[in-house]
Formats: sequence, structure tokens, C-alpha cells
Amino acid sequence: MDLNLRGRWALITGASKGIGAAAAQVLAEEGVNLRLAARDGQALQELAVRLSEAHGVTCAVHAVDLRDAGDLAGLAQAAQDIDILINNAGDIPGGNLAKVDEDAWRHAWELKVFGYINLTRLIYAGMKARGSGVIINDIGAAGERFDADYIAGSTGNAALMAFTRALGGKSLADGIRVVGINPGPVETDRIVGLMKAGAKARFGDEARYPEMMARFPLGRAAKPREIADMMAFLASDRSGYTSGVIVTIDGGISARPG
Repeated sequence: MDLNLRGRWALITGASKGIGAAAAQVLAEEGVNLRLAARDGQALQELAVRLSEAHGVTCAVHAVDLRDAGDLAGLAQAAQDIDILINNAGDIPGGNLAKVDEDAWRHAWELKVFGYINLTRLIYAGMKARGSGVIINDIGAAGERFDADYIAGSTGNAALMAFTRALGGKSLADGIRVVGINPGPVETDRIVGLMKAGAKARFGDEARYPEMMARFPLGRAAKPREIADMMAFLASDRSGYTSGVIVTIDGGISARPG
């Protein structure tokens, strides 16, 4: 399906791997020029070269730490011309209330919660001046199916869900659409690492980690591409009446009773 995105510009944070890299791949296939942001500049550069050569798009690399106010402001200034913002960077740790202390909680939220909010504030202003734009927040299903053992993540995701709905409920008046995606388990390096640790603890062999995924729908986690394809659709004019909503992609986990 041609989403008629060719020639537009998108900024993707957390673009060096996982869902962010998959989003870059999908958008590049659609002819979207990219600004790729993450801390790992080498990984970004390798991705940019590959996508530029394969799809003929322009890719700019921004090696930044979005917890740093100066880096964030500089990125927003460089990206004032973008049509699409995908907020994706985040690394909130697991743990219950006793395990996640204030420093760890604040450090995590500086990137995923305040990072999303602050970058959106800066990018939104430019989009409003032009009268168009799409902002997609990659949030997480723990924001709707609460988990006391992922309490900082569940709470942060719930806050970003409220932020997305509140802003997206009025943003069309400025010509801007604001939407969210709540992925469930996704086969990223982080999830695979957690599954390997679980397999080692349970079976004494991390190579048996696929058995830990048997409880997921279809016996697997989602592929990053399955999340990224939805991002591309939401970014397109084919989804032009969509704002203030969150699409959950978790194989039905959040819909289960109990």
C-alpha cells in the first residue's frame, strides 16, 4: 500500500535499534526522509547509510541524550521542518515500589516521560505554525494493564496515555494529529534479554528462552515491524481523522479478564 508519504520528513527518537529502527525502515520504504536520534551515533550512522542506499532517502543522524536539556533543544531546533515526530526512546527499569528507588525512577522518567513531553512541546510549536503535523507516542500496554512489578513503567505509560489523549483531543484545531501506540511484548534486545535471564533462572539454560514466550499470544512476542507498520499508517493521510487515541498491539493481552 502506497501511503503517499514520499518526500515528507520524520524524526524518530530511540532510532538505533528495536521499534525505532523498524519505524525508520518502514518509513524509508515509503520514501520518507529521516532524522534519526539516539545516543549510539555509530549505530545510527550505519542505519542511515543502509536506508539511504536502499531507498534513496535523506537520513540525518543526531547522536543525543534526550535527558540533557541542551541536546533536546538542539535536536528540536534542527528538526523544526519535520512532518512526523515519533517519540520512542525509553528504558524504564522493572521492579516493584521497594526496588525502584527515587533516583532510578526519576532517571527513567527524564527520558521516556519528560523526554516525550518536552520534545513534543518544542516540535508542536513549529507544526502549529505550519498548520500540519503528526506526533506518534510509542508508549506501552503496561499503562493500561497495570503491573506492580513494573511500577515505574506502568505509571509512566499511564501518564503518557493521558498526555496523548489530552493533547490529541484538541490538536486537530491546529492541524496536528497526536496518537499513541501501546505495544505489548515485542521481540527487541531488551525483551530477549529478559527472557534469557528468565530461562536461565527457571531451566538453567538461557538458550531455552523461546519457551518463556510460550505464554504470549501465538507463542511469541510481536515483531518490531508489526508495530512500525502501524506507525506508518497512523502517520499517513489515510488515517487523517485519527487523533487523541491509542492503538494497543499486544495480541489481545490487555483485553483478557483478570
